[in-house]
Amino acid sequence: MPGKTAHSMQVTVSKKDFLRILDRCQGVADKKSTMPVLGNVLLDVDGPSQLRLSAMDLFLSITGRVQAQVERGGSIAVGARDLFERVRMMPEGQLTLSSTDGSSLTLKAVGTARRFTIHGIPGDEFPKQPQPDAGAAILSLPVSTLATLIQSTQFSISTDDSRLALNSALFEWTDDRVRIVTTDGHRLTKAEAVVPGTQATTTMLIPLKGIQQLKRVCDDALAEFPRSEGHEASEPVVRISQNGPSAFFQMGSLQFSVKLVDAQFPPYDQVIPAVSERVVRAPRLGVADALRAVSVAASDRTGGVKLTLSQNSVRFETESPESGEGFDEIAIDYDGPDLTIGFNAKYFLDVTSAITDEDISIGIGGELDPAVIRPALRSEAFDFLAVVMPMRI
Repeated sequence: MPGKTAHSMQVTVSKKDFLRILDRCQGVADKKSTMPVLGNVLLDVDGPSQLRLSAMDLFLSITGRVQAQVERGGSIAVGARDLFERVRMMPEGQLTLSSTDGSSLTLKAVGTARRFTIHGIPGDEFPKQPQPDAGAAILSLPVSTLATLIQSTQFSISTDDSRLALNSALFEWTDDRVRIVTTDGHRLTKAEAVVPGTQATTTMLIPLKGIQQLKRVCDDALAEFPRSEGHEASEPVVRISQNGPSAFFQMGSLQFSVKLVDAQFPPYDQVIPAVSERVVRAPRLGVADALRAVSVAASDRTGGVKLTLSQNSVRFETESPESGEGFDEIAIDYDGPDLTIGFNAKYFLDVTSAITDEDISIGIGGELDPAVIRPALRSEAFDFLAVVMPMRI
């Protein structure tokens, strides 16, 4: 690679590859920070044939690499959103990025007249990102497993960022089982997968924003490894390590780090009922359809729906002074005494969306006891349950 001046840079990259990683970086860059530099993405040449992109806020950081034809090495930081919008407006094909003074970046589409210039700052003025400890223990699991665990649980993370423990997801690894548990105080979700051939013990509390970005990074890594008929691509793996207050997730060309939450997650095992007096098997889509319909007439304030179990049926009822009444009934597998209990319809619907099985199992004790919802068919490889607290209606 030719020698480089302090900030001089000229590289040619594929728009498609560059835009994909830039999209993840601009999702992390903090446009509203009191530190304006955190709204930037850092571009720096990494070796003879790669351009590295990095972005961070006060809690997250991400680094990705894209193959590049390097004419001159160097680095520059420019506004992440500004660069993303301009790259998106470029025609498909190759793009040339050049900077000679570290204070502006010229973006040009090869073979066309279209170009943009963006003001920036020298790359060495961009903050140093946290790095994993070279000697730290590394845990590995399939990216698809991590993505499924997040997808199954993230909806019940509290959005109240003043309650740190509930505004986070508990990530635990015990022996050969990895799990994520989330709760907002009204409901709790736990998903657990077996990772054969592993033995580990770790606990992390990952903030909501970190979980959201981690899911996007997982989705990107899975998209890089498409499966075609008759050909199984290598299953992408995420490598997880911890260094002080930060956790690191390496998958494919992306490294993502998150500052962990220093708080005590509630003792979730105490929230999950050990046994349920009544267990109902019901069609998932039927329950979801009835709930969705009847909740239209529910109170805007509470979203409450009454479920009444009776011989081989469940009734869904709402009653609101403002919007009248709603009613539906579906057949289920139940042979027990009548019971009426109130729930927030949205909480139930979120669970039916997280489960993919045809039938669900609903475990209920009494009128003031929480409901435990699971797939009707239990799996050794993957276990899921949700606890929804009752409400007075």
